Amino acid sequence: MKRRDFVSSMMAGGFLLMVPVGFAVARDIRYYHDVSVPDSALQPLEHKGEWWRGKVSSDAWQILFREATEPAGSSPLNGENRNGTFVCAACYLPLFSSETKYESGTGWPSFWAAHEKHMGTKTDYKAFWPRTEYHCIRCGGHQGHIFDDGPEPTGKRWCNNGLALTFVPEGETLPALRG
Repeated sequence: MKRRDFVSSMMAGGFLLMVPVGFAVARDIRYYHDVSVPDSALQPLEHKGEWWRGKVSSDAWQILFREATEPAGSSPLNGENRNGTFVCAACYLPLFSSETKYESGTGWPSFWAAHEKHMGTKTDYKAFWPRTEYHCIRCGGHQGHIFDDGPEPTGKRWCNNGLALTFVPEGETLPALRG
Protein backbone atom coordinates (compact mmCIF):
# COMPACT_ATOMS: atom_id res chain seq x y z
CA MET A 1 0.00 0.00 0.00
CA LYS A 2 1.34 3.40 -0.91
CA ARG A 3 1.84 5.96 1.84
CA ARG A 4 -0.68 8.34 0.26
CA ASP A 5 -3.33 5.59 0.16
CA PHE A 6 -2.58 4.66 3.76
CA VAL A 7 -2.90 8.28 4.98
CA SER A 8 -6.11 8.77 3.00
CA SER A 9 -7.68 5.63 4.42
CA MET A 10 -6.65 6.58 7.96
CA MET A 11 -8.18 10.04 7.57
CA ALA A 12 -11.42 8.60 6.19
CA GLY A 13 -11.56 6.02 8.98
CA GLY A 14 -10.89 8.66 11.62
CA PHE A 15 -13.65 10.84 10.21
CA LEU A 16 -16.10 7.93 10.32
CA LEU A 17 -15.21 7.27 13.95
CA MET A 18 -16.10 10.88 14.77
CA VAL A 19 -19.62 10.69 13.28
CA PRO A 20 -21.25 8.84 16.21
CA VAL A 21 -19.76 11.39 18.63
CA GLY A 22 -21.72 14.19 16.94
CA PHE A 23 -24.98 12.29 17.29
CA ALA A 24 -24.26 11.35 20.91
CA VAL A 25 -23.85 15.01 21.82
CA ALA A 26 -27.28 15.80 20.38
CA ARG A 27 -28.95 13.16 22.58
CA ASP A 28 -27.38 14.44 25.81
CA ILE A 29 -28.76 17.98 25.80
CA ARG A 30 -30.49 19.32 28.89
CA TYR A 31 -33.06 22.08 28.68
CA TYR A 32 -34.51 24.69 31.00
CA HIS A 33 -38.20 25.55 31.00
CA ASP A 34 -39.92 28.51 32.61
CA VAL A 35 -42.06 29.94 29.81
CA SER A 36 -45.64 28.95 29.04
CA VAL A 37 -46.05 28.58 25.30
CA PRO A 38 -48.88 26.40 23.97
CA ASP A 39 -47.67 23.23 22.27
CA SER A 40 -49.49 24.36 19.11
CA ALA A 41 -47.09 27.35 18.94
CA LEU A 42 -44.12 24.98 18.85
CA GLN A 43 -45.03 23.52 15.48
CA PRO A 44 -42.65 24.37 12.61
CA LEU A 45 -43.92 27.21 10.43
CA GLU A 46 -44.44 26.70 6.72
CA HIS A 47 -42.62 29.94 5.89
CA LYS A 48 -39.22 29.43 4.32
CA GLY A 49 -36.16 31.69 4.60
CA GLU A 50 -37.19 34.12 1.86
CA TRP A 51 -40.44 34.94 3.69
CA TRP A 52 -38.40 36.39 6.58
CA ARG A 53 -36.44 38.85 4.38
CA GLY A 54 -37.33 42.38 5.42
CA LYS A 55 -38.71 41.18 8.76
CA VAL A 56 -35.20 41.05 10.26
CA SER A 57 -32.04 42.96 9.37
CA SER A 58 -30.00 41.76 6.39
CA ASP A 59 -27.20 40.52 8.70
CA ALA A 60 -29.68 38.72 10.97
CA TRP A 61 -31.31 37.11 7.93
CA GLN A 62 -27.91 35.78 6.75
CA ILE A 63 -27.33 34.22 10.17
CA LEU A 64 -30.83 32.88 10.69
CA PHE A 65 -31.58 31.55 7.22
CA ARG A 66 -28.16 31.04 5.59
CA GLU A 67 -26.39 29.79 8.74
CA ALA A 68 -23.78 32.55 8.73
CA THR A 69 -21.89 33.54 11.89
CA GLU A 70 -21.38 37.04 13.23
CA PRO A 71 -17.87 38.14 14.24
CA ALA A 72 -16.88 37.28 17.81
CA GLY A 73 -17.30 40.18 20.21
CA SER A 74 -19.67 42.09 17.92
CA SER A 75 -22.96 41.55 19.75
CA PRO A 76 -24.27 44.04 22.31
CA LEU A 77 -26.00 41.05 23.94
CA ASN A 78 -22.60 39.89 25.24
CA GLY A 79 -22.86 42.58 27.90
CA GLU A 80 -26.59 42.17 28.56
CA ASN A 81 -26.88 41.33 32.26
CA ARG A 82 -30.45 42.34 33.08
CA ASN A 83 -33.13 39.82 33.97
CA GLY A 84 -35.35 38.91 31.07
CA THR A 85 -35.92 36.62 28.12
CA PHE A 86 -33.99 36.12 24.89
CA VAL A 87 -36.36 35.46 21.98
CA CYS A 88 -35.76 34.42 18.37
CA ALA A 89 -35.17 37.56 16.31
CA ALA A 90 -37.39 36.21 13.52
CA CYS A 91 -40.48 34.61 15.10
CA TYR A 92 -40.11 35.85 18.70
CA LEU A 93 -40.27 32.40 20.30
CA PRO A 94 -38.65 32.54 23.77
CA LEU A 95 -35.38 30.59 23.58
CA PHE A 96 -33.37 31.42 26.71
CA SER A 97 -33.89 32.84 30.17
CA SER A 98 -31.35 35.38 31.45
CA GLU A 99 -30.96 33.01 34.43
CA THR A 100 -29.03 30.65 32.15
CA LYS A 101 -26.76 33.27 30.52
CA TYR A 102 -23.09 33.39 31.48
CA GLU A 103 -19.85 34.92 30.23
CA SER A 104 -18.03 32.18 28.32
CA GLY A 105 -15.16 34.36 27.07
CA THR A 106 -15.86 33.24 23.48
CA GLY A 107 -17.23 36.56 22.19
CA TRP A 108 -20.78 35.25 21.65
CA PRO A 109 -23.76 35.25 24.03
CA SER A 110 -23.67 31.91 25.84
CA PHE A 111 -26.19 29.99 27.91
CA TRP A 112 -26.02 26.77 29.92
CA ALA A 113 -29.57 25.69 28.92
CA ALA A 114 -32.37 26.52 26.48
CA HIS A 115 -36.15 26.46 26.88
CA GLU A 116 -37.48 22.94 26.58
CA LYS A 117 -38.91 22.00 23.18
CA HIS A 118 -38.04 25.41 21.67
CA MET A 119 -34.96 24.20 19.76
CA GLY A 120 -34.25 21.65 17.10
CA THR A 121 -30.77 20.21 16.59
CA LYS A 122 -28.81 18.66 13.77
CA THR A 123 -25.22 17.60 13.22
CA ASP A 124 -23.11 20.13 11.34
CA TYR A 125 -19.87 19.12 9.58
CA LYS A 126 -18.91 22.58 8.23
CA ALA A 127 -15.84 22.75 10.48
CA PHE A 128 -14.85 19.16 9.48
CA TRP A 129 -15.54 17.67 12.93
CA PRO A 130 -19.18 17.12 13.90
CA ARG A 131 -20.84 19.82 15.96
CA THR A 132 -24.40 20.06 17.27
CA GLU A 133 -26.11 22.99 15.58
CA TYR A 134 -29.41 24.30 16.94
CA HIS A 135 -32.29 26.15 15.35
CA CYS A 136 -35.52 27.79 16.54
CA ILE A 137 -38.15 25.04 16.36
CA ARG A 138 -40.80 27.38 14.85
CA CYS A 139 -39.07 29.32 12.07
CA GLY A 140 -36.01 27.12 11.63
CA GLY A 141 -33.72 30.10 12.20
CA HIS A 142 -30.09 29.10 12.88
CA GLN A 143 -29.03 30.22 16.35
CA GLY A 144 -25.64 28.63 17.03
CA HIS A 145 -23.88 25.50 18.29
CA ILE A 146 -23.86 23.47 21.52
CA PHE A 147 -20.57 22.52 23.14
CA ASP A 148 -19.67 20.36 26.15
CA ASP A 149 -17.53 22.98 27.91
CA GLY A 150 -20.22 24.93 29.79
CA PRO A 151 -20.79 25.39 33.51
CA GLU A 152 -22.84 23.25 35.86
CA PRO A 153 -25.56 22.20 36.19
CA THR A 154 -25.65 21.07 32.53
CA GLY A 155 -22.02 21.31 31.39
CA LYS A 156 -23.33 22.67 28.06
CA ARG A 157 -22.53 25.92 26.27
CA TRP A 158 -25.25 27.10 23.93
CA CYS A 159 -23.13 29.50 21.88
CA ASN A 160 -25.54 31.88 20.13
CA ASN A 161 -25.29 34.54 17.45
CA GLY A 162 -26.45 37.78 19.06
CA LEU A 163 -28.17 38.95 15.86
CA ALA A 164 -30.36 35.84 15.98
CA LEU A 165 -31.82 36.99 19.31
CA THR A 166 -33.83 39.88 20.70
CA PHE A 167 -33.71 40.64 24.43
CA VAL A 168 -36.90 41.46 26.33
CA PRO A 169 -36.22 42.86 29.82
CA GLU A 170 -38.14 41.44 32.79
CA GLY A 171 -41.35 43.38 33.32
CA GLU A 172 -41.88 44.07 29.63
CA THR A 173 -44.43 42.02 27.70
CA LEU A 174 -42.98 39.43 25.37
CA PRO A 175 -43.81 40.21 21.74
CA ALA A 176 -46.59 38.18 20.11
CA LEU A 177 -45.26 35.23 18.16
CA ARG A 178 -44.68 36.19 14.54
CA GLY A 179 -45.23 34.08 11.47
